[in-house]
Amino acid sequence: MKESWRSYIEKAHQSLGEARAVARIELFEAAGRAAYLAAYHAAQALILARTDKIAKTHSGVRSEFARVAKEDPRIDRKLASFLAQAYNLKIIADYAVGSTFASAS
Repeated sequence: MKESWRSYIEKAHQSLGEARAVARIELFEAAGRAAYLAAYHAAQALILARTDKIAKTHSGVRSEFARVAKEDPRIDRKLASFLAQAYNLKIIADYAVGSTFASAS
């Protein structure tokens, strides 16, 4: 059975709750990672609701969300760039060590 966009919204809410919980105990990298996943799943929900498809990669979600958002004047254009910036922060949290901070695409 195909997932409904509501399932992605539920997952986004769950990830956001996790982000808040770990931020309270000052696990900021984990909080950032969970916050990005909340945005990712919310974007997937919109993509699925509008196109009846899901993106298969993180970059696919970013590009498809930007395309869908561009077609809807009610969606702030800054959200597409936020998703890309949040992904870059997730990559830093996941892979950067010491003072090594490299931008990811």
